[in-house]
Amino acid sequence: MSKPTTTIARHLAKLGRRTGVSLHPFNRLALPSTQTPQSRSRSLSTASPKERRPASEPRPTTIPTATFDQQHTTVSWPDGRESRFDNYFLFDHCRCSKCFQTQTKQRLKTLTELPTDIQPVSVETDTAGLHITWSTSPPHKSTYPSQFLKKAAYDPPLASYHEAEDSRILWNSKIVQSPPTVDHQDLVHSKAETSERGILKLLNRVHDFGFCFITDVPPTADDTKWLIERIAPIRQTHYGGFWSFTADLSHGDLAYSNEGLPAHTDTTYFTDPAGLQIFHLLSHPSPPGTGGTTLLVDAFYTASLLSTLYPNSYSLLSRLRVPAHASGTPGTILRPTISQPAFSHDEKGQLSLVRWNNEDRGVVGRGWTPEEVKGWYQASRRFEELNRSEDAEYWVQLSPGTVLVIDNWRVMHGRSAFTGSRTMCGAYVGADDWKSRRAVLTKKYEGRRKDPAAISGDVDWSVGW
Repeated sequence: MSKPTTTIARHLAKLGRRTGVSLHPFNRLALPSTQTPQSRSRSLSTASPKERRPASEPRPTTIPTATFDQQHTTVSWPDGRESRFDNYFLFDHCRCSKCFQTQTKQRLKTLTELPTDIQPVSVETDTAGLHITWSTSPPHKSTYPSQFLKKAAYDPPLASYHEAEDSRILWNSKIVQSPPTVDHQDLVHSKAETSERGILKLLNRVHDFGFCFITDVPPTADDTKWLIERIAPIRQTHYGGFWSFTADLSHGDLAYSNEGLPAHTDTTYFTDPAGLQIFHLLSHPSPPGTGGTTLLVDAFYTASLLSTLYPNSYSLLSRLRVPAHASGTPGTILRPTISQPAFSHDEKGQLSLVRWNNEDRGVVGRGWTPEEVKGWYQASRRFEELNRSEDAEYWVQLSPGTVLVIDNWRVMHGRSAFTGSRTMCGAYVGADDWKSRRAVLTKKYEGRRKDPAAISGDVDWSVGW
């Protein structure tokens, strides 16, 4: 196990003394230039605890009010805030039966069918939300739930809705004390609801921690494949769909050898990297087999350290695009349609995907300045030193019967070198597929609790975000 440089170790020691914990709430990693004023002042917008009012004081109304002009409709909320919407925006988001197909949950009108000079004739508000009668012939009526308007608000955004709490947890090597785990029986229960709730529990833990173990799985390839297919569809790649392999180099990849592998993410050479990486060690008899210990590193955690210690390095790894390729299998040359940087961010500027695989990295530097080339190598070494530190590395010896599910967009994996005959099986699952499965089950079992206004009449307002 490699150790960090003296400088890195000193910084980690300081960070450890300051936090005093091994698990950290996801801190919405973002480039400094992409942080919005709302995200920087989130604590200022947090509602203070309700104060007890005198019995004679009237309770404030919970119904908003609204006004309109030729261009905009403005909603005034009971807490004193206001949200202004362009009239065209509101008409575009009408979900009446003429504008929205409730069964397929799709729009029915194109933008050119919407009059550009649309404006309200009248507006009303009640506990259900905002009701608008439009200046069309015949008059068109729309209803917008208050919760939808608060979530959709953009002028200005409502911080409490745009800065929703994230349940993800950053972790380090101390996760060994209590790694996320679910029982196989909870996922394959004969009662459908119990099984689905078990799968939701698994996917929630993968979302929160970036990985999860499934225990007491029958140690066969068939049982493993059946289990994976219950979670989400298996993704077909140049390795096939479900795979079972030994160290025979049947594919041109070091994973098919007995060499040790540093922490990395898979399929950086895909335009859309694999979402889940699922492993099950079927056999590695000892003696004579030795080694093969699995390595996990939370790349979001080490990226957060890099951002704190070396913000310029974090910025470079978020900006400079790095080519990747898979060219070792005869008949296969894979590379992304568009090369991407090591760190990718979502529309809010938050870290959402880490691509890190030195073995599959291509030729860097094309189109870069000399300073960027030097800076990229320095930034990459710093990130790699953090990934290879004892603080970050979580080593675990897998055994038959334990399946490991990894979020390949976040958690890096590796292994120590090994001897003997070692059989591993598993598969990839697409990111969209497992996140869709989680979203469906969340809506089915937790949707009403998390968003009581998601369904208004026959219309589902929770879709399309």
